[in-house]
Amino acid sequence: MEHSGCQILIETLIEQGVTTIFGYPGGQVLNIYDELYKNKHRINHVLTAHEQGATHAADGYSRASGKVGVCIATSGPGATNLITGLATANADSIPMVAITGNVPMELIGSDSFQEVDTFGLSIPVTKHSFRVNSVETLAETVREAFRLAKSGRPGPVLVDIPKNIQLDKTTYSPKGIVEKKTDPKPDTNLLDQALEMINESKRPIIYCGGGVINANCSEAVTKLLEKTDAYMVCSMMGLTAMDNNHPKYLGMSGMHGRFAAIKAISECDLVIAAGVRFTDRATGNRQKFAANAKIIHLDIDSAEHGKNINATLQIPGDLSFALNYLTSKLEPKKHSEWEETVLSYKNKTKDVPPSNGYLLPWEVIGAVNDRATPETNIATDVGQHQMWVAQYYNFKKPRTHQSSGGLGTMGYGMGAAIGATMATGNRTVLFTGDGSFGMNLNELATAVSQNLPLIVVILNNGMLGMIRQWQNLFFDNRFMATALERKTDFVKLADAFGATGLRATNLEELKESLDKAFALNSPVVIDCLIPNEESVFPMVPPNGSLENIILK
Repeated sequence: MEHSGCQILIETLIEQGVTTIFGYPGGQVLNIYDELYKNKHRINHVLTAHEQGATHAADGYSRASGKVGVCIATSGPGATNLITGLATANADSIPMVAITGNVPMELIGSDSFQEVDTFGLSIPVTKHSFRVNSVETLAETVREAFRLAKSGRPGPVLVDIPKNIQLDKTTYSPKGIVEKKTDPKPDTNLLDQALEMINESKRPIIYCGGGVINANCSEAVTKLLEKTDAYMVCSMMGLTAMDNNHPKYLGMSGMHGRFAAIKAISECDLVIAAGVRFTDRATGNRQKFAANAKIIHLDIDSAEHGKNINATLQIPGDLSFALNYLTSKLEPKKHSEWEETVLSYKNKTKDVPPSNGYLLPWEVIGAVNDRATPETNIATDVGQHQMWVAQYYNFKKPRTHQSSGGLGTMGYGMGAAIGATMATGNRTVLFTGDGSFGMNLNELATAVSQNLPLIVVILNNGMLGMIRQWQNLFFDNRFMATALERKTDFVKLADAFGATGLRATNLEELKESLDKAFALNSPVVIDCLIPNEESVFPMVPPNGSLENIILK
């Protein structure tokens, strides 16, 4: 029996275990949406307010669940609206499949209505892009998209399907869920060299990035850390790699890292780097990064080896195998002097500045942390609030943090929070700023239409806070285009969208608002008014190092 391309697409998505798709209809995908209608008992379509929101939702769905997120858009502006979300996922190695419709093949290149070169536009911001040229190859192309998205270093894959391919017919043979390609095992000779370096070390650090989360290696990292008696620091993408209450956890390093983490990685004699890219925000001055240490770099993607940091030992391959191999071969270590030294770093500065009578960012984050469960998803937008969350929130479990690390996408948070909530069924708290929230607040309509247990906490200082901080520190207080000067009433706005709107101007009002919000299972927006002069410290200036650190 023959099936149309639209039927084959939907059957193949269901075959690959897809239960939820985020998207927005349009002319060149109407036939696909007709098939979604016929199969709505088998696959759930979530109508977002904007295609960018659909990509961020698929991204958040993937980060929270570890599955491949899926989104769909029409041609032209629908497809171009996906680009920011695809670039966000690509920068953070998030497995996604994006489906786009396009004009019939005979019209491609003729400037037809709502025609753009989706394939060409998407190549720089995806792991791979496909344009389907025949209905006979459609099913295998979709399957290969899923295989590529989750294999090796994960990433987003786009499949562009011209209208005539959607309508053409061919036979369809169902298959099972495609398995990701087997990750190559690391060279055990290299791992044995790593063992020698670990045995010689007196001041070891394990430095975790997003690759640890992607490879589901949190438990393996913790076991290696405990056996080596090392301390753990992380990039922002590695924040949930370990229970933050573990005594060996120091927190995020880098530009806005915790002082003890920055100091420890500067003074250690060995860095075991697992699934990190050594980006500029994480390392600062690369010549001075971990200057006293040998570096072992474990990563699935050999392209990252030597790209930013020339590690002493570069070991490509399966991260889980590498970590478990090292742990199994090591004798337990004890580094008492290093422990005493690191504890002195932790005691050198107080991580939480005292209250000055106003509602302060870390008070807001602490109050949420007191009410959240270990399973609560914490999403952020981008800016000061993102760094405060990285510094002060105590994550307990992997995949409970959704944030744009590599691209730094303002407006990411609402879509990601929606996706994370739908993926897990657990409550999500979105920390955002009044600037970031303004980017994609239209997705509040999606949260309401889905009746999601989602709490939006706006750290409202009336400013583009991080830009203001940089203008204060590096541009002699020449504040330009940072005061928002808006009259938006976020409480009334929430009510207008059908959510519950609350406001907090002090800690007592915040606690009351959070108690109300956590008692509800529907969207809540809490407008938290914070001082505009609060900055994120510590701060290592761009291309700086420990010697340039600004503590307050």
